[in-house]
Amino acid sequence: MKQKSSVLRLAVTLLLITGVVAAALAGINSLTASRIYKNKQLKSWEAIQKVLPEGAIISEETEITDSSGIAKTLYTSTKGYAVEVVPNGFGGAITMLVGISFEGKVLGIAVVSQTETAGLGAVVAADNQAGETFREQFVGLSGVLAVTKDGGDIDSVTGATISSRAVVEGVNAALACVADLEKVE
Repeated sequence: MKQKSSVLRLAVTLLLITGVVAAALAGINSLTASRIYKNKQLKSWEAIQKVLPEGAIISEETEITDSSGIAKTLYTSTKGYAVEVVPNGFGGAITMLVGISFEGKVLGIAVVSQTETAGLGAVVAADNQAGETFREQFVGLSGVLAVTKDGGDIDSVTGATISSRAVVEGVNAALACVADLEKVE
């Protein structure tokens, strides 16, 4: 009988501790949720400024769903479009913005967030020579793009073909989204 009450007491103590910790985490989450949201919005706006020509003014923001499920938001500006796309790379989702001109050509790419392997797939988003060189090769291109291993013109990041393919997939989704938009207008 003593052993049962000892086990019961331990179980109740454990339940109370986990309840207090869960409540504390919920409280911290509610305190930081708005700041996290604002920081994500700020990163998105900074990325939009990187992918559109200087002086572009956003006139409309539209939530979109394409057939691939990759394109999420379309920002219409005075100098082109910025399309938020979220393809899956090796380490998970890569959230990025792709600038597209009114003529359907890539203006630029900015990665907002990613969880790719450091030193390999993360290079697609890096603010260094390798990352910038990778992203710059998209500028001015249109149509359906592919990495060289798949018969295309995009050189993948060494050791990060899956991440490179994911970026290409995101750019293709953005280009298709704008092409579909131009057909409707």
